[in-house]
Amino acid sequence: QVRLVESGGGLVQPGGSLRLSCLASGNIFNFMTMAWFRQAPGKERELVASITRARSTNYADSVKGRFTMSRDNSKNTVYLQMDSLKPEDTAIYYCANDPTNPGVWGQGTQVTVSS
Repeated sequence: QVRLVESGGGLVQPGGSLRLSCLASGNIFNFMTMAWFRQAPGKERELVASITRARSTNYADSVKGRFTMSRDNSKNTVYLQMDSLKPEDTAIYYCANDPTNPGVWGQGTQVTVSS
């Protein structure tokens, strides 16, 4: 069973940056496509970004050009670099093991963008 633990959230001003991390336990990490989702208050959870084992990435239109997802297989970790943050990026961010049919979720990390 894979376990996912996110970190790196916090409070940042508009235009600022944060880097989220997601540490995966278990040795199947190298074979998984990983994803970041987010859920804002009163809204449904949405897919933000995904990365394949070959490091091919996809992004939601709302974050293209501002967010970058990467992975370090040697550390069983995926990252989400978030730049030029906007108030509408405020949400709980979750790491998951698959962008289309996620079966394993992390506990989430809060990102708040506010002046």
